[in-house]
Amino acid sequence: MKLGLRRSTIDEIDRHARETYPDECCGAVVTAGDEESVRRITNVQGRLHAEDPQAHPRDARTAYFMEPKELYAVIREGEEPGRALRAFYHSHPEHDAYFSAEDQARAMAWDEPAYPDAAWVVVSVRGGEVRDRRAYAWDANERRFAEIPLAIES
Repeated sequence: MKLGLRRSTIDEIDRHARETYPDECCGAVVTAGDEESVRRITNVQGRLHAEDPQAHPRDARTAYFMEPKELYAVIREGEEPGRALRAFYHSHPEHDAYFSAEDQARAMAWDEPAYPDAAWVVVSVRGGEVRDRRAYAWDANERRFAEIPLAIES
């Protein structure tokens, strides 16, 4: 399995990661036929941390929490006839583009992936510049998210 995304889609995800730096960004890619659309989703982790640091010890520089109404709208859009929720994405400011234990926990619903057909793209941003990006998908045999090739298409 591999994830192929258009250069314009990758550029928009990278732009989002740079604009939100030093905080994490998050969003999704929705397809309709041959068209790909990036859907930015607000990271509310900073607000959650400010409101209750004991319940949310990590701030937006080290975690993301997708704004629920925006996430729900993207999920609904991806379920429309002829559309698909292709991938989610988020950034790792000042860290590598790996799928952490926290990332896997956020992608799960109980013991199964919440969106098994969607891949995940993690973008490494250091000093405000994108350094790397990697894709991950659910591996049912291994029961974890594993790295897959990310192909940038024209």
